[in-house]
Amino acid sequence: MHDNDTQSHDEAMDPGSAPAVDGDQFAKLQARVAELEAINAELQETVLREKAEIENQRRRLHRDLEQARRFANEKLLNELLPVYDGLESGLAAEGGDVASIREGLGLTLKALLKVAGNHGMAQVDPIGQPLDPERHHAVSMVAAPGQAPGTVVSVLQKGYVLNDRLLRPALVAVAKD
Repeated sequence: MHDNDTQSHDEAMDPGSAPAVDGDQFAKLQARVAELEAINAELQETVLREKAEIENQRRRLHRDLEQARRFANEKLLNELLPVYDGLESGLAAEGGDVASIREGLGLTLKALLKVAGNHGMAQVDPIGQPLDPERHHAVSMVAAPGQAPGTVVSVLQKGYVLNDRLLRPALVAVAKD
């Protein structure tokens, strides 16, 4: 009986002993295999198209990023051109008195500060304010009657911030105790 069970098991495992399939079932299975192969081919084609599209998007993004990097300062530089022109005109002028040269320099500085302000830069000019070690660098202490100790009494070099981030601290002299 044990041999008989083994023989039945072996026959069940033998692929050649699969149950017979009639012609109609075989045709249906063939049609289903063909349908699945067509779906598979369509999916493969879709995947290839999607991969190509992603690669194209990656290339476009890389190109756009490179262009943005190369021309990031274009707006700023366009705004600086009138300042440049003003300085060039002032240097080309023959003669002129000191007062008119100072006036031209003052106007040019005002235009330059306006351009910088449009791009988030501001001067740190703390005269009369208490010393702020985050924005000011004290280089000397001076006697200043009438000023509270630690108050900025003169600015040796103005500081600058860009969008509230310190670019350069102001160099200042503060009142002694």
